[in-house]
Amino acid sequence: MTHPLPGHVPGHPQHGPGPQPLDPRAVLDGRLPGKAPVGLIVAIAVSSVCLLLGLVPLALLDGASFGLSLVLALLPLGIWLPVVLALDRLEPEPPSALVAAFLWGAGVATLLAGIVNTLGLELVASPLLGAQTGWYAVATVVAPVIEEILKGAVLFGMLWFRRHELDGWTDGIIYATVVALGFAAVENVSYFITAVQTDTLGPTFVLRAVVSPLLHPLCTALTGLGVASAAMTARGPRRVLAPIGGLLAAIALHALWNGSTGFGYLGLGFAYLVGLGVLATLVAVLVADRRRTVATIARNLAPYQATGLVGPPDLAMLSTLAARRQAREWARRTAGAGAARAMRDYQQAATELALLHERVARGIVEPARVEGQRRALLTLMATTRAAFLARAPQATGPGGVLMTRTTSTDRPPSAW
Repeated sequence: MTHPLPGHVPGHPQHGPGPQPLDPRAVLDGRLPGKAPVGLIVAIAVSSVCLLLGLVPLALLDGASFGLSLVLALLPLGIWLPVVLALDRLEPEPPSALVAAFLWGAGVATLLAGIVNTLGLELVASPLLGAQTGWYAVATVVAPVIEEILKGAVLFGMLWFRRHELDGWTDGIIYATVVALGFAAVENVSYFITAVQTDTLGPTFVLRAVVSPLLHPLCTALTGLGVASAAMTARGPRRVLAPIGGLLAAIALHALWNGSTGFGYLGLGFAYLVGLGVLATLVAVLVADRRRTVATIARNLAPYQATGLVGPPDLAMLSTLAARRQAREWARRTAGAGAARAMRDYQQAATELALLHERVARGIVEPARVEGQRRALLTLMATTRAAFLARAPQATGPGGVLMTRTTSTDRPPSAW
């Protein structure tokens, strides 16, 4: 959605005379309007090519098995991917970044991991240890290291190139899980094809899609936690130790699960209990991080009440997903779909503004470097607010959410 805006976005250069359109997506992504995220585009392109290189040979070798295997691999993905994205509603990540992360896991990580694991098995492990012991050694020692490093590489890349996207532990978990779901889906295709050919599809599907569908997400989420912790830290040893510790924990959990197959049901049960413990810990982290984000919004947006851009009812609306949804529904009923989109953009811009202040408060970024982004977010809030109030029959929405039509970005409070 593009909202008309007189003049230009503060902090962004004017490209030619006359009014310039306000691009909400560019403002929310923290980039200049019209400037494509080149790094993400390259990552998506490379990952897509790797995905094709991994899947096309499988389809050509056995089309019937490939089709069935692909459908079966997409079943758990169709369940868990929406669940993961639902966790990201308070401060949604850019769709392009999520697509890049998913394709990295499905394309680059699976292709390279398949090559390295196969070479390790065929050239080293099997000749030295025999076929069965060699396979177990690769699965327990080599595969966890290679796969977690490859999946985690895109997270380390984000820490280096797109650190501003990692505002909390939830972001680290979301990106890590999306990467891992892409990896697991494509890996399952190859496993299911082999199972079809060996008449073991039923047990293989149960093991990979029912018993352990969250193995890869749980492991890589530990790397995501470490990376997010580093992104939230301005200085000190934590910036280095946290991501390395997260990666090592991911490798250890992965190795524990793969190695448990050599100890029968007892070993599998122990690994399953550890996995449940990790899952419970991640859920607790997500809950705590959501509370932290809500507190951040209330604390950092309160000074902006003098501008008319936000008031106490707005802060209450922004604090829960249910209230946000009710506000969007109110905007849709009173002024149509465009107003609902404007309300959505207002909610996200307000959240991004609060998190921007949090990064400055933590010393992660200098105020002068993000002043343009701060003013752009204020302008987006003013423009979207005007859009969803323009046709409203009254100035007060559900629960008194919308208190006034008068807003100003010309008299901001003391910013930092």
